[in-house]
Amino acid sequence: MKDSIKVLLVDDHRLVQDGIASILEHAEGISICGKCNSGEDAIGLARTLHPDIVLMDIVMKGISGIEATRWIKESDRSVKVILLSMEVRKEFVSAGIKSGIDGYLPKDSSQETLLEAIRQVYRGERYFTEAITKLIFEDFYLKEKGEKKHERKFTESLTQRESEILELVAKGIGNKDIAESLFISVRTVETHKTHILDKLGLKNTAELIKYAIKHQIISID
Repeated sequence: MKDSIKVLLVDDHRLVQDGIASILEHAEGISICGKCNSGEDAIGLARTLHPDIVLMDIVMKGISGIEATRWIKESDRSVKVILLSMEVRKEFVSAGIKSGIDGYLPKDSSQETLLEAIRQVYRGERYFTEAITKLIFEDFYLKEKGEKKHERKFTESLTQRESEILELVAKGIGNKDIAESLFISVRTVETHKTHILDKLGLKNTAELIKYAIKHQIISID
């Protein structure tokens, strides 16, 4: 169908993927342009298939759905992403918003809710269930608003993600914990750290910490 909404389905559980596919195949105005079971494949297919919407599982082998979302959005902001999760967790939602998601749905949502979310996001709106909005988003946005008031100016040469990692490293947080908190791989953290050191002309973590204190990125209190 020419005007159908093209959906890329990403889930590493075959039964879940087949179940969602069955719903979409019978939905008017929606077509499945591709399926895959990993974040890595999702990034590649998003570039080649140009879907309107990606239905993305969060927890998968390899990179997470949240990290995959970030890569997809950096490559093409027009692609919409709706995260699917077995449970509503504040850290998932927060990380998802930072990665640029357009919607978040629990996997126990009804068929009607899934189709409504797809169509609403396709129209350029965001879709979050009422429960997520009430229990998580109000608190999240208040926190984000408060943090922005006290936001420090990072070196302009650093990306937002590099600035985040710079602050975490300077606070003495290990690579593994940083990776888990940002839903990225340890290797990705190490790569970002290397880029940060190169951009700032620093040699090691000790110099990075001194830099962070000097520029008031962290406090020594």
